[in-house]
Amino acid sequence: MSEIIVLGAGMVGVGTALALQARGHAVTLIDRKPPGEETSYGNAGIIQSEAAEPYAFPRDPKTLLRFLTGRSNQVRLSPAAVLRMAGPLLGYWANSAPGRHAALSRSYAQLTRRSVDDHGPLIDAAGQGNLIRRAGFFEICRNARALDAQANYARRMETAFAVPFRALDGDAFAREEPSFRSRYAGAIHWTDSWTCANPGALTNSYADLVAARGGRVVVGDASSLVAAGAGWTVHSDAGRVWAQDVVVCLGPWSPQLLAPLGYKVKMVWKRGYHQHFSGAAPLRRPCVDAENGIVLAPMTGGLRMATGAALVNRNAPVDRAQLTFGERVMRREIALGDPVEDQPWVGHRPCLPDMLPLVGKAPRHDRLWLNFGHGHQGFTLGPTTGALLADAMAGHRSDLLKALAPAGRSGTIR
Repeated sequence: MSEIIVLGAGMVGVGTALALQARGHAVTLIDRKPPGEETSYGNAGIIQSEAAEPYAFPRDPKTLLRFLTGRSNQVRLSPAAVLRMAGPLLGYWANSAPGRHAALSRSYAQLTRRSVDDHGPLIDAAGQGNLIRRAGFFEICRNARALDAQANYARRMETAFAVPFRALDGDAFAREEPSFRSRYAGAIHWTDSWTCANPGALTNSYADLVAARGGRVVVGDASSLVAAGAGWTVHSDAGRVWAQDVVVCLGPWSPQLLAPLGYKVKMVWKRGYHQHFSGAAPLRRPCVDAENGIVLAPMTGGLRMATGAALVNRNAPVDRAQLTFGERVMRREIALGDPVEDQPWVGHRPCLPDMLPLVGKAPRHDRLWLNFGHGHQGFTLGPTTGALLADAMAGHRSDLLKALAPAGRSGTIR
């Protein structure tokens, strides 16, 4: 057994801490805020077992032009931020080429297909089954062309990765989600994904499980990390914490922590927003509206509207444009009710150029381990990559661990 510090108490950090505890290690989980209050709080609450392929950078000129000219609510961008992230974005674009993307997806699919199985025992142990619905989610399609395209994609996912789905016509979807006033062409129902009515609460309950199993959960400053003898120290509200090993699970803040240690991490930060509405018309399942770049998800705090991506500077002011657009569309189609909060939530998704998270030993330091870069799927994959990181620390080898390992990924970390 060894002493291990896990930096970051989002879903990836708590999933890692629990996996290491299961191997008999003593774990201290450290974050600047209470668990589950950063990126893991702000997502759409879907454990996406269907997401066999990572989100690719669009390569067709028509779609790129829509993004560049601001005519798509799926992606908004700042030219200055795009220039600043030009290197990682070019790598992302190159890895989105069909052959390369297909190869990456073979590794990625191994992660998402086990996600619900890895969450399941933790949900039960934390006593949070009341937050979980094992009934999938919908992707709504406004016209027959969009429905045909999405059905073709779903059939490809079923053939290539055994992802189950149902294709619903307009009448069938209206029966399952009667709150919508609009008549859609239909929807794709991804049947095996799970949904969570409060992602932040689930993450926090996992951290409570860490404490219940003998670990420590403390508030501390990750930036105070320094090598100390045969291990590492971090300053916390509980005093100086020492451990033999440290795992960096800080999501979008990981590159900043690693820079003083000599690492350059190429990352694309995708900002996302959400706003809750009082939701006079309830939904039975989350509904993804890809055409308008939003997700509607029923939550304990109201009906959550989550946005697509904004490529902006991390310290850029709050911009409600994507939410405002989505609200304007949806108020014609469903009774949203009133906004619950005065200000929307805002956070960043840590996307790496090769679309795979970094999971394994840091290239140039002993006892420094990495588990970050999950893009849109940190909430989905936290327990899964946590278990894989514990495998790597135990000396296990596999093709998947090799694909995720920081060593050899010079296009992502140097």
